[in-house]
Amino acid sequence: MKPPGGPGPRGPGGRSELATGRGGDGGAPGSDRTVRSEERQRAEAGAGQGPAAVTSAAEARAYARSVVREKWDSPLRTAREEDVVDLLLVVSELVTNAIRHGQGLAGFDAAVDGDGVRVVVRDRSDVVPRGALGSGELPRGHHGSGYGWPLIVRLAREIAVDRLDGGGKSVSVLVPLRESGRPDTA
Repeated sequence: MKPPGGPGPRGPGGRSELATGRGGDGGAPGSDRTVRSEERQRAEAGAGQGPAAVTSAAEARAYARSVVREKWDSPLRTAREEDVVDLLLVVSELVTNAIRHGQGLAGFDAAVDGDGVRVVVRDRSDVVPRGALGSGELPRGHHGSGYGWPLIVRLAREIAVDRLDGGGKSVSVLVPLRESGRPDTA
C-alpha cells in the first residue's frame, strides 16, 4: 500500500461538489482536479458497455487484473504487484459500494490511462458518497462510514463523481501503477 496521502496533499480549493482529485495544486486549472483526459472520457463513455460479464466485485477484479496484464505490462515492463493489489482493492470497494449503496451496478470499465488504470463504475443512485469528497482520514469509530472511501482516496487520483442525465452516477478514479524493479521517484 502507498503511504497515507499518496503523491501529494489534498486541499479544499477548486473542488466542486461532484469532483475531487489528488495533487498539491489546490485545484488549479490544468491540474488533475479539473482536467478530463481523453482516456477518462473514453472510459466513462464505455462504462455502460464495458465487460458485459462484470456483475460482482470478483469479476471486476479479474477484469482489472487482465487489463494490467494485457494492456499495461509488456516484455520491457511489468506493474509492481503492490500497485496491482491497490488497484484490486479500489475496484472491490467501488463495485461493492455500487451494489450495496448505489442501487446496483449499472456499468464497469477499466482501461490503461497514462501511468495507471482508469476505473469507471456506474450505479443507479444519484447520491454522492460523503467519503468521496473527504480527506482520506480513516474513521475513528464506525458511525455509518467505513474504511472504503478513505482507502480509495489514499490509493487513487483524479477522483470524480458525476451525476448522469438518465439518473444514477459515474465514479471515475485513476489508480497509478509503477514499473517493477524501478526505484520510487516520490
